[in-house]
Amino acid sequence: MKHFDIIIVGAGPAGIGCAVEAKLANKEVLLLEKTNSICQTLVQYYKEGKRVDKAYKGCEGTNYGHIPFEDGTKESTIETFEKALKEHNIGVEFGSEVESIKQESDHFIVNTSKESYTCKNIIVAIGRMGKPNKPDYKLPLTLTKIINFNANSVLGQEKIIVVGGGNSAAEYAVDLAKNNEITLCYRKDKFTRLNDINLNDVENGAKNGDFKLKLGIDITSVEDENSKAKLHFSDGSSEIYDRVIYAIGGSTPLDFLQKCGIEVDEKGVPVFDEHKQSNVSRIFVAGDIATKNGASIVTGLNDAVAIMKYINS
Repeated sequence: MKHFDIIIVGAGPAGIGCAVEAKLANKEVLLLEKTNSICQTLVQYYKEGKRVDKAYKGCEGTNYGHIPFEDGTKESTIETFEKALKEHNIGVEFGSEVESIKQESDHFIVNTSKESYTCKNIIVAIGRMGKPNKPDYKLPLTLTKIINFNANSVLGQEKIIVVGGGNSAAEYAVDLAKNNEITLCYRKDKFTRLNDINLNDVENGAKNGDFKLKLGIDITSVEDENSKAKLHFSDGSSEIYDRVIYAIGGSTPLDFLQKCGIEVDEKGVPVFDEHKQSNVSRIFVAGDIATKNGASIVTGLNDAVAIMKYINS
C-alpha cells in the first residue's frame, strides 16, 4: 500500500486548500474525491454565473491561505481552484469514495472503492450535503423505519439482509452477525471490491455459519408484509426480513464521520479542538463539515492553515 503523510477526503475548496498548504510544507499528500469533479457543491447546486462571496454570514473575511481567492462567480471560483491544483502539481483521485478507515498503532489504513492506502494524518473536508445510493426499484414508504442505509437503527436479535458487495456491506455483515441473523446479498457471484481483511472475514464468517451469503442474485422488488420487508429475488425466490440494510455506495456526512470514529454533538457537528483535531488523534476536520450551517470558502482555507500549523509543530 502507498503511504502518505496526509490523506485529505474531499476536493472542495477546503480540501484543495489543505492540499496546497500540505504541499508547501513538503508533505506527501493524497487528495480523494468520490465524485468526478472538484468543488462538487458549486458544480451541482450553483447556477451558471451565480455570485460566490469571499466572506458571508459574519465569517472571517481575511484569507490566511495560499490560494488567492476573491469574490467571483461559480465559474471563476472553480477556475481558481483548478489553477491552484495545477500550480502546486496536486493530482486528485476522482471516483474514490472512502469505505472504511482503520487505526493502527502509528498510522491509519484508508480503504477506498478503488485502492487502499496508509497515512499518518487524515483531514476530512467533505461538505454537509450527501446521500446514500438507493436501488432502482421502489421501496415501500411504510417500511422507512426498517429499510436503512447504515446500521445505526439495528435493535439486536433481528433477521437482517445486508445488500452490497463493498467493504461497508462486508463490515456491517460481520459486525451485526454477533447479535443478529444475517444474510449478505450481492448481485455478482463473487466479491471483487473487498480488501484482503474484509474478504477473509466474509469467507470465514460464511464458512463458520456466522451468516449466510446470497451471491449472484439480485433483488427485484420489496413489499410490505405485515410491517416486515418481503424481498423478491431474481432467482424467483422470496423471503421476509425484519430489516434491510443497503450498502451500495454513497453516504451522508454523519455516516462518514461515524466511520472515522469522530464524535458529533446533538446537531451533528463533529467535536474538535482549536487545531481542528477531532476526538480521534490525527484526524482533523475542515470547512463546511466543521460547522452547523456551512462556512465561507475563506473559513475552509483558514482551517487548512491552522491544521498544517499544528501538524508541523
